[in-house]
Amino acid sequence: QVQLVESGGGLVQAGASLRLSCAANERSFSMDNMAWFRQAPGKEREFLVGIRTGGGNPNYADSVKGRFTISRDNAKNTVYLQMNTLKPEDTAVYYCAARRSRIVLSAMRRWEVYDYRGQGTQVTVSS
Repeated sequence: QVQLVESGGGLVQAGASLRLSCAANERSFSMDNMAWFRQAPGKEREFLVGIRTGGGNPNYADSVKGRFTISRDNAKNTVYLQMNTLKPEDTAVYYCAARRSRIVLSAMRRWEVYDYRGQGTQVTVSS
């Protein structure tokens, strides 16, 4: 059973940066398509960014494009989300998700297509 554990969340002021990590407990992590989502109180879960195993450019949501950057270190079985210029509206629980089988770019934005999901890490941005 693959487990994903997010870390790096916290309370920061607007304009600050945070880097979230998502560590997987599997050797074949490099074969996983990975994504980050978030959910704010009272709102639907929102896709942020996805990165496929085959390479290519990451797929970013417009709301975070230019501020957030996804990267992965397959040697450490970890995917990262670098978040810059944080805003109060970025306050949410952030989740990572993994899918082993092939996925088309358009489907990466759907939470239900992922096989494994983390428990989330809270990010709070004060104004």
